[in-house]
Amino acid sequence: MLKIRHFIILSGLVMLASCSPTAEPTPTLPPPTETPVPIPPVTQNADWTPVTETINGLEMVLVPPGCFMMGSDDGRRDERPASELCFEQAYYIGRTEVTNAQFGSQGNFAGDNRPRENLPWTEARDFCVSKGMRLPTEAEWEYAARGPSNLHYPWGDEFIVDNAVVDSNSNNETADVGSRPVGASWVGALDMSGNVFEWVSSIYAPYPYEGADGRENPDDTESPRVFRGGVNTYIDFGASAHTRFNMPPGDRDWFIGFRCALSR
Repeated sequence: MLKIRHFIILSGLVMLASCSPTAEPTPTLPPPTETPVPIPPVTQNADWTPVTETINGLEMVLVPPGCFMMGSDDGRRDERPASELCFEQAYYIGRTEVTNAQFGSQGNFAGDNRPRENLPWTEARDFCVSKGMRLPTEAEWEYAARGPSNLHYPWGDEFIVDNAVVDSNSNNETADVGSRPVGASWVGALDMSGNVFEWVSSIYAPYPYEGADGRENPDDTESPRVFRGGVNTYIDFGASAHTRFNMPPGDRDWFIGFRCALSR
């Protein structure tokens, strides 16, 4: 996980024009950074009330500790086997996908508030780093979408086409981020199903997910990386919260964007 180090810069001391010795002023240091108040684990989605904070210009939602079943034994082959995965610490994930305006340039679909797409994994990674953040892991992304209640979609277990921006209701284009608020996940994250697929940090590797097995190496620019979410209306073909796809990190696609994450 990314650790942010805080550096203190002391200004140079000014020497006074005097013949007698002058006591040097004592620098005033800022108070130490407070340790975040621990958040107790949640056992079902309904136990959590969404919390949104703006950090370095990006709206982020807080994801509390808890456990969930990652993957699906009823899903595609690469979603099996499903296994329980637990988070002991809370973290932040982007409330929306990063937009053209936030990124500073347009993707294939112009518009300040549309998701920035058509960029390789490396550029998505580097943007998050520039904000003092990182891409979410595959596990973090899925937990923020499904929660401890293990929902099939961010809003429930049935696909509702109007809850997501998909090809059949968007003229096969992207839409402004957050334009389907009824499709929000349990933590308040928007467009986790629909609008664009999203790069995550993880190298594509078999389940069960093991974060310490090398699949979270941020410097590997050769191995295929996972992308999640989706724009398709087909049940379990991108729209579900546990469906996963992969592509070489140097490739790009009109319908793959990203959101950032941050350890708490």
